[in-house]
Amino acid sequence: MTDYEHLLYEQRGRVTVITINRPERMNAIGPQTHQELVDAWDRFRNDDDALVGVLTGAGNTAFCAGGDLKAAQAGELAIDASPDDGVLGPSRWTDIYKPTIAAVNGLAYAGGLEWACWTDLAVADEHATFGVTCRRWNIGLADGGTQRLTRILGYRRAVDLIITGRVIDAHEAERIGLVNQVVPSGTCLQRALELADTIAALPQPALRTDLEAARTGAGRSLEDGLRIEAECFARSIYASETAEGLRRFNERDHPDLAPSR
Repeated sequence: MTDYEHLLYEQRGRVTVITINRPERMNAIGPQTHQELVDAWDRFRNDDDALVGVLTGAGNTAFCAGGDLKAAQAGELAIDASPDDGVLGPSRWTDIYKPTIAAVNGLAYAGGLEWACWTDLAVADEHATFGVTCRRWNIGLADGGTQRLTRILGYRRAVDLIITGRVIDAHEAERIGLVNQVVPSGTCLQRALELADTIAALPQPALRTDLEAARTGAGRSLEDGLRIEAECFARSIYASETAEGLRRFNERDHPDLAPSR
């Protein structure tokens, strides 16, 4: 699948931008959106030229309002059809070892909050808001919220959001560590692309194995985490990029060094 009805898929150099394109439904995810997200993220994962992925929503109101509850009421959201993927796209995937960034351009509620947590980094417009609002409708979290929120925020802060359903603004989200940066409204995608370009300019093998070790070791014992780190390091240290990095270091061929006069 190369053309989507509910998504925009753009390659901007080495950065892929995936936009949920249902602004008339606050970028809610229905069954077709789910399938398109699965396809799009698989496409990104397997594209050797795509180094960093950015996820955002169309318009300036919503990043993603979560699941399409109208579709759910009509029985169209097949919650058991793809248990290895997730309910709202490939939210249960943990093996995309490329950096991902959420550009949160508006509200991120329920499944939308879960998708913001799925990414490695998050940049939010200052008018963005976050909440487990599905709490009001007796709908549980099924796309990683109970697991990723607790890992990102710690148990008490995460459970506060999970069991109260309260909505927080972007500045509180930054204060508690839910997002990395808050930027003026309308600029989160620009800032996310700047970050993505900076990351894409770095040597990739060790970056990816460090990312794999950090993700895989999360929640495990220190002993297990150190073993995972060692295994990942052993793969990247022999990459050709490492030899080139050593050459550049020893010859002072460093991108941050100003040319001598």
